[in-house]
Amino acid sequence: MRLLDLISPRDMSRVARLQVFAREVVEGFSSGRHRSPHKGFSVEFKEHRQYVRGDELKKIDWKVYGKSDKLFIREYEEETNLRCTLLVDRSGSMAYQGARSHGLSKSDYAVRLAAALAYLMLSQQDAVGLVTFDDELRDHIPPRSRPSHLRSILGALATDQARRETDLGGVFHRLATKLQRRGLIVIISDGMGDVSSIARSLAHFRSAHHELVFFQILDPDEVDFPFSGRVQFRDLENTANEQTVDARSLRDAYLARFAQHEAKLREACRGHRVDLVQMTTDRPFADALTEYLAMRRRVG
Repeated sequence: MRLLDLISPRDMSRVARLQVFAREVVEGFSSGRHRSPHKGFSVEFKEHRQYVRGDELKKIDWKVYGKSDKLFIREYEEETNLRCTLLVDRSGSMAYQGARSHGLSKSDYAVRLAAALAYLMLSQQDAVGLVTFDDELRDHIPPRSRPSHLRSILGALATDQARRETDLGGVFHRLATKLQRRGLIVIISDGMGDVSSIARSLAHFRSAHHELVFFQILDPDEVDFPFSGRVQFRDLENTANEQTVDARSLRDAYLARFAQHEAKLREACRGHRVDLVQMTTDRPFADALTEYLAMRRRVG
């Protein structure tokens, strides 16, 4: 599977240009670096501390000793690459494809966004992993930084998976116990789930000191409900459930509930310091991603 099978050459070019911003964006460090609290071999000097018995003699700063007649150890900050895990929703609701989405379902759009982000991270020698899920964890590819790792990620993204129900909160809680090392978690989902459960799972991730970005993928039909007349609606997570209704009579009630859901999701993300980025499938993801990265650069 080639990256160009999932991303157009135009989008590939645009995503590549984002590399200059990527490191400072993904963790918000204006210096564009990750720092590890672990001390060790590095090119970045941190500080001196006084020598104590048992310290390695090779770490003594003899220049300081020559000036002060005291023994000090040079400590360093270890430079580390970012560890990013992409969480991609493959549940039934992601299969929706409206007339304005340029032939892409929400799942198609999410796959292309995930592929672009994986390419972006790996091109910087950052470690990227992938988790796909519906109401259960499906693929789980641990983060790696070698370029050949992209093939594994693309292979999993390109696999047509069973469409089942959504359980974002439950899946995220289970996943939080598996992601032991602190890193960046990128959620790519329509966010169609119980917001209280989602909020608790975000808190679980944050308690483990992960940074989070939530890319919410929506079809424009879900945002403005353009339907009129008698329309047959089918539950994409339970295909036996379908109804034919007068869409116009439901429009106001639907839009009110949708606005309420979105407000709760924004509040949950804001309360746990999670960036929520809404994308609609009628708009090239590279445009929205460019704006988001530029915004993070300004506030970082």
